[in-house]
Amino acid sequence: MYKILLVEDDYHLGLILNDQLEMHGYKVELLRSPRQTVEYLLEDEFDLVIMDKLLSGIDGTEICSEVRNTESISSTPILMMSGLDGARETCIAAGASNFIAKPFEVDSFLQSIEDTINKAKNFEA
Repeated sequence: MYKILLVEDDYHLGLILNDQLEMHGYKVELLRSPRQTVEYLLEDEFDLVIMDKLLSGIDGTEICSEVRNTESISSTPILMMSGLDGARETCIAAGASNFIAKPFEVDSFLQSIEDTINKAKNFEA
């Protein structure tokens, strides 16, 4: 069972995504305080981070860059999401492993998760 850190400060979206992930067999830690992402990753091991680009008080790409620049967690796969035009390029440039545009269908979301985790596992092998 893969363990996911879901960084989402939108209350309703966080609950919906958390429920969908758990229904599909993932163990999920829902983090509402984006600035604690690196701290959570340093304290526990996660197979994937899912993070929005727009978070309260901080751009998710800043957190993504911070993760990439923190040696012990720098290889943690990160799936970023956003509904903003041009966000894919910005997120990938910041170090995101993968990106999904909002709004998205649940099946596309789940496929992006699998693709991101598999890509990271294949890279480690």
